[in-house]
Amino acid sequence: MSTEPASAEPGKGRAANIFDVARLAGVSHQTVSRVINDLPNVRPSTRARVEQAIAQLHYSPSPAARALVTKRTRTIGLVTPGISDYGPTSIAMHFNFAARAARYNVESVSAPADDPKAIRSVVEALLRQRVDAIVLVVVDVAVLELVRSLDLRIPVVVAASTARRSPLIVSIDQYRGARSAVRHLAEIGHTRILHLAGPRNAPDATERVRGWRDELAAHRLEIVPPVFGDWSAASGHRLGTELDIEPGVAVFVGNDQMSIGLLSALRERGLRVPEDISVIGFDDVPEAGYLFPPLTTVRQDFDTLGELIMQKVLIAVEEESTVTEDTPIPTHLVVRQSTRPIED
Repeated sequence: MSTEPASAEPGKGRAANIFDVARLAGVSHQTVSRVINDLPNVRPSTRARVEQAIAQLHYSPSPAARALVTKRTRTIGLVTPGISDYGPTSIAMHFNFAARAARYNVESVSAPADDPKAIRSVVEALLRQRVDAIVLVVVDVAVLELVRSLDLRIPVVVAASTARRSPLIVSIDQYRGARSAVRHLAEIGHTRILHLAGPRNAPDATERVRGWRDELAAHRLEIVPPVFGDWSAASGHRLGTELDIEPGVAVFVGNDQMSIGLLSALRERGLRVPEDISVIGFDDVPEAGYLFPPLTTVRQDFDTLGELIMQKVLIAVEEESTVTEDTPIPTHLVVRQSTRPIED
């Protein structure tokens, strides 16, 4: 047992330290360290006594000291694109929730969404901070290729949509989500289904275009080349003013924000939704049910995605096991009033 004297009584001018805990519990400071870091070979009765002393003294171990023992910092580097779009921000938020539930800290850094060199620089900076793992939210195909080429000494988990599967890439099933949207439109009688897509360089947009095209082919419907926006309501409005469209047509829109712009443009053109045009979006943003009309859309499960990312981090870091490949998380079609059956 440590007999090192304290310079002041804990709680009277200074915070308790590990020696105070050891003295109160009647054990060595090495035993306290083993309990703090959840290491084996500590009797249950001893562990309980140490934990009681920690609670009584309100002792909070230094993260730096803990890292020296465990060789881990319990910190994860999170690299997000420097954009405020609903999908990436939702992924980051729910991952933070899952990390905190697992008692990990998150060091978040944003970088330009389409700049691989900047992403590499951010990753190198996080490595210097000795993070236990790195999570990247990727929204650009060039950045995704960079991430695939990274060979780091710590685990890297990527949130990105891609047809090329990998154990450390997690995603929501954009492809099948798009197919469910187009299938809904075809089943209610639409034979001409246009697509307002997201950016050409966005993996999510690529997968949604692929799903739209394949579902049209499955129903033997005409495939009109998609038009590309930038995920914003402004681009949806602009494309809506330019679109060659007439009553009876349906539009599958790459996300809900672009749908908002499209609804405004159609209204300005004297076209009614859904009486003349059916519109379906993607994401199910919180405002989707309160638009006029309420928007039919495809809901993404960002909560589950955040938890899955954290599960992969824990398996790789704490269990030091091989991470297995997962099936992309399914989406859910939410039918509201912006789509309706074609009348005979």
